[in-house]
Amino acid sequence: MDALWNLGFRPFFLLAGLFAAASILAWTAQLAGAAGAHPYVTGPTWHAHEMIFGYAFGVVSGFLLTAVRNWTGRPTPSGSPLRLLVLLWALGRVLMLTPWFTAAPLSDAAFAVAVAFSIARPLVQSRNRHNYFFVAILLAFAAANLLFYGAATGLLPWTPERGLRFGLDLVLLLMTVLGGRVIPMFTANGVPGTRPRRNPWVERCAVGSVLVLLLLDLFALPAPFVTAAAAFAAAANLARLALWQPWKTFRLPLVWILHVSYGWIVAYLLLLGPVSAGMLPAGPALHALTVGAIGGLTLGMMTRVSRGHTGRALRTGKAEVAAYLLLQGAALVRVFLPLLLPAQTLPAITVSGCLWASAFLVFAGSYFPVLAKPRIDGKPG
Repeated sequence: MDALWNLGFRPFFLLAGLFAAASILAWTAQLAGAAGAHPYVTGPTWHAHEMIFGYAFGVVSGFLLTAVRNWTGRPTPSGSPLRLLVLLWALGRVLMLTPWFTAAPLSDAAFAVAVAFSIARPLVQSRNRHNYFFVAILLAFAAANLLFYGAATGLLPWTPERGLRFGLDLVLLLMTVLGGRVIPMFTANGVPGTRPRRNPWVERCAVGSVLVLLLLDLFALPAPFVTAAAAFAAAANLARLALWQPWKTFRLPLVWILHVSYGWIVAYLLLLGPVSAGMLPAGPALHALTVGAIGGLTLGMMTRVSRGHTGRALRTGKAEVAAYLLLQGAALVRVFLPLLLPAQTLPAITVSGCLWASAFLVFAGSYFPVLAKPRIDGKPG
């Protein structure tokens, strides 16, 4: 088990996978009436917060602690310092369920700042200015989380949803930036015969339009601006995805999961315009982003990073494919069933929650030995 603390991806991917399953099962049971309501934070608020600042931020932290060491050739936390980071993350998740939930901001803020410092140090030492962006993103996550807690406890004159929206927009921005870096590269390296392209103007429009949406939400600008920006962002990101040639990837699950999941970003942006115009309910659009895009991209990256950084071949078996398909089933049910049959929204949430939990239980169960044992090639990490 000592190998679990060798590098950031190991404990954070494993615990985030388990948390993703357990928290969604608890939320689904609560909605179905099989469990009591959250006693301290209202159910939907707790669910949204923990998926953004618990699950997603945990995966992001594990990824960056691993990637920055790779980018800079300098160490990031391992051993006892890594244990302390994990403890801070876990403490925030536990405090949210207790009468002392108002102490959770201290743990969550300390965790975000500690991870930001942990990646800033090697980046600065190696003068890797190209990746300073990720330090800023982590600090912005801390600010969004404090905004949420300040509103939830009445200390700030905003709604908790504003902090949640800011956090979700940051995850979307991060996915568009990282997606543009890794998906074309993984496609070219892993799928023979593909020639994914990156057009500089399309790249600027795809990422820039998402940044505009973040600013529109942050400053609560009128809905017509959001509608227009969402339509432009959808077109730009669809063009970007088409340049990556996703139709050539379906024989390689480790790559197609990234393309399909990025496609859910486009679906979210397409739905966001009608939502902001009051023509559609918000739930399906939000879950295209959270279940389809965030769930799919994090699951795809966790499997790929885990295999690559433990010396294993970059290929999938039945467990990975099963997890990918279960996750995509969860997204399809959660997004399209409520749109087509609004009366079936609660059954859709229940079925989707069970499919989501099953996907992450498959991941955690099959990757526990991968994450908890030393690299098979004997190298450090």
